[in-house]
Amino acid sequence: KFYLEGDQRISVRDKIFREAITNLLIHRDFANPFPAKFIIERDRVYIENSNRPHGNGIIDPENFSPFPKNPTIAKFFKEIGWVDELGSGVRKIFKYSKVYSDTKPQFIEGDIFKTIIYVDPLISIINDSDVSGEEQRIQMIIEYCKVPRSRREIQDYIGIKDRKDFTKRLLNLLIEKGLLRRTFPDKPTSPNQKYVAEEYTEAE
Repeated sequence: KFYLEGDQRISVRDKIFREAITNLLIHRDFANPFPAKFIIERDRVYIENSNRPHGNGIIDPENFSPFPKNPTIAKFFKEIGWVDELGSGVRKIFKYSKVYSDTKPQFIEGDIFKTIIYVDPLISIINDSDVSGEEQRIQMIIEYCKVPRSRREIQDYIGIKDRKDFTKRLLNLLIEKGLLRRTFPDKPTSPNQKYVAEEYTEAE
């Protein structure tokens, strides 16, 4: 998902996960043999990291005092422009998660520091290994459906041949997410059924 920050178009996904990886390195307790974990699930990314805690429990980004566990690494990332100041990573992940998936991440302080970043499942509908390609495909559908289109028209436009796969994994989810609506909502199986992007409904 892209986002306009000032006059620059940025990828909020890239911003979030760059901050997450940077935090993992800056705040890791390298004397602890516990392996760092970066687990990608369908609806969230779960990170575990060895830690020297200075508190316990969920971190509030508006009320916490960051502690430099690896100041040399932190200084390096600051010099290459990946870090603004201590604690900025947590605040940025909160900021961009609101744009990315309309959720709040969780940072849990303890001997094992845990980070949970929630992901909108819409970005991984068909091929989880190619998120950016699916974002583009979804945007293509929304743009194409400025005017009502049939299921077959949409399938042909984006190049998906399998009707069941398209309907189950893409079309129904777009409807559930409120991005598309049926022109005959009370008759979902109508042969005259078409689909229109919700954001263009008022312009009809």
